[in-house]
Amino acid sequence: MGKFGVMVLAMKPQRAARCGGSRTSRSTCVAPLAAATLNRPSSSAAPATQSADHAKAVISDEQKYVLQTYARAPVVIAHGKGAKMWDVEGKEYIDMAAGIAVNALGHSDSQWFAALVEQAQKLAHTSNLYHTQPQVELAKRLVENSFADKVFFCNTGTEANEGAIKFARKWARVRAGIDPYSAEESAPYELVSFTSCFHGRTMGALALTYKEQYKTPFYPMMPGHRLAEYNNLDSARAVIEKGKTAAVFVEPVQGEGGITPSTLAFLKGLRELCDEAGALLVFDEVQCGLGRTGKLWGHELYGVHPDIMTLAKPLAGGLPIGAVLLKQHVADVMKPGDHGSTFAGNPLVCHVACSVFDTINKPTFLTAVEQKGHRLREGLKRTMGANPHVKEVRGVGLLVGVQLDMMAGPVVDAARDMGVMAITAGKGDVIRLVPPLVVTDAEIDKACEVLGAAIAKVAPK
Repeated sequence: MGKFGVMVLAMKPQRAARCGGSRTSRSTCVAPLAAATLNRPSSSAAPATQSADHAKAVISDEQKYVLQTYARAPVVIAHGKGAKMWDVEGKEYIDMAAGIAVNALGHSDSQWFAALVEQAQKLAHTSNLYHTQPQVELAKRLVENSFADKVFFCNTGTEANEGAIKFARKWARVRAGIDPYSAEESAPYELVSFTSCFHGRTMGALALTYKEQYKTPFYPMMPGHRLAEYNNLDSARAVIEKGKTAAVFVEPVQGEGGITPSTLAFLKGLRELCDEAGALLVFDEVQCGLGRTGKLWGHELYGVHPDIMTLAKPLAGGLPIGAVLLKQHVADVMKPGDHGSTFAGNPLVCHVACSVFDTINKPTFLTAVEQKGHRLREGLKRTMGANPHVKEVRGVGLLVGVQLDMMAGPVVDAARDMGVMAITAGKGDVIRLVPPLVVTDAEIDKACEVLGAAIAKVAPK
């Protein structure tokens, strides 16, 4: 396996497949692909159907060998194509989760696969000690199609927010006129975030995240965090203070918090409050960015621009990548050695990300996302709206939530049994739908029918 879990495509015969450095049987570790398979992926390449006992064995081994930090569904996924997936027993699912809003182009996209193979045959990783063209090409695309002047690459959404925290704090120290490398001098350092937000699980981003159950096992948190109520400008005004606040972090559309869009007045007001306080405005678009809302960037819905924006999930269509986009006045304070990453911006991931970006960044593609989102919301209202447990269908583009007055887990489980993958959000009372942006109208209609049947089964009228 390669650095990021990507299969290295061997061009010469191998004596035996190896997995994790030890010899294994072909049944447990896939042998390197022959050169003849370096064509676009197709359904003919699907693995053979396995028995229910095989699925149980995989789940048992996962529980035995993998740290149990995930409450996984009892399904073993084998392969996918577009917005559909199949488990090892051959059951088909419509994927309305897309790896938690990651697989923007669905599964086994032919252009994505071609870009992956093309770069894997040349160069996968060098570290950031050297220049590579794919990193520059991706940075150029991001800058020339956004508010930003510079990009910093990382590997995940939480890393992007960690980078934004560091950039904001150093910017505040430089702006205060002190030596940023002096431990004796102080400057504004507080960071503001909002109720129901989610910014990541590493210690800096976790301090900004709302849910206490994510944080309390790892106390104490990073100091200097202030919390305000989402979409409440008066609440924000009470905690954004000149001389104290370094940056304000906000999701233009909250994802894990429950699929809740910001109001225009709220984002415009935050921009004004940050300007008055001499603080940076940071938009976390890890989930709502890059086409998910029907706009290239979620904040384009509002016409409000940040100083920093964080990206991750869909950027490389399933490979790990994160990015921090920033204005020049923020970039100017960062110097070599201030921040870094070994894996970030490697040529393999960046080349694939360029392909993903080029596909999404087309007016016709983005318009189709808007239209599909409208179809999904209207379909859910039609099939679920009459159920008294459904309180609201909301969202923008293909970032859609169904608010219930009950826990959504049983409905999600029932839908999965009926062939539709969905996930939860909010306090566990929201059905979150973030399908591949290439989902078809027929798949949307089918998913709506299944979700309607699922809630009727779990919570009849």
